[in-house]
Amino acid sequence: MEPFKFCISLLVLQALFNIFPTTEAVPAVCPGVFREYIGAEGKNVTFSDVPINPNIEFHFLLSFAIDYTNTKSPEPTNGNFLVYWDTDNLTPSHISSIKAKYKNVKVGMSLGGDTVNGKNATFAPTSITSWVRNAIYSITKITEEYNLDAIDIDYEHFNADPDTFSECIGRLLYYLKQNNVVTYTSIAPYADDSVQVHYLALWRKYGHLIDYVNFQFYAYENGITIPQFLQYFETQMYNYKGGKILVSFGTDNSGGLSPKHGFFYACTILRSQGNLHGIFIWSADDSTKDHFVYEELSQDLLASAI
Repeated sequence: MEPFKFCISLLVLQALFNIFPTTEAVPAVCPGVFREYIGAEGKNVTFSDVPINPNIEFHFLLSFAIDYTNTKSPEPTNGNFLVYWDTDNLTPSHISSIKAKYKNVKVGMSLGGDTVNGKNATFAPTSITSWVRNAIYSITKITEEYNLDAIDIDYEHFNADPDTFSECIGRLLYYLKQNNVVTYTSIAPYADDSVQVHYLALWRKYGHLIDYVNFQFYAYENGITIPQFLQYFETQMYNYKGGKILVSFGTDNSGGLSPKHGFFYACTILRSQGNLHGIFIWSADDSTKDHFVYEELSQDLLASAI
């Protein structure tokens, strides 16, 4: 057996986590945040479907708001964002209800994503000034309508240079935070040179405005080992120096290190190093088939640090 390469059963993992009580109130300093993308795939998933541990900070991220027309052949709108998540099951009243039930729950929206109606959701501003003006207006309007707490930046395709991306997103984040439109901000890069160059430009100039780096570790190749995963994490710690980098996996059969092949063990190693700032999952829509077992295990692991 190779070093660290093992697979622990879910029952054993659950038993280990249950050693630690999770009935106390949320502490002033939380051991890590749990975040879940939701609503991108139209699978009728609701907030109440997802198990929520009351002893950790929990963020839902609505997926997605996109500055594209909602037409058969969508076109960019230069910062005029429209809601593309499942608006039948993830409504303002649903948000009010889940927040009333769980005081530890925050809800945000993610901007961009991979595609819109089968077409790349490309960052394509006409100009920095006009894009920022339109984005501020449209995002503030959506945030107020849905009573949102956070914004996440998840553009994956670009028709603009890194400096333009940095200025557009940086100025948007600055306005949203300065005016208390949102409390939390995050970015969601992954290890692709053409993607990273944009996010690193943003980080260098506006990193102080970004609370979390939702790094897409599931975008790495399938079948990576625990040592490889830890090395990738160290690389991103260097790239986003000083940032709270969240570890992640997908429940959609994507790549990276899966829970079945050591993800949670890797988390315990990071926690022992003081580097486990949180976990996020892509996505709730895909997790319905497994009845959200990995959401429970992820939150139990974070809560066990209390």
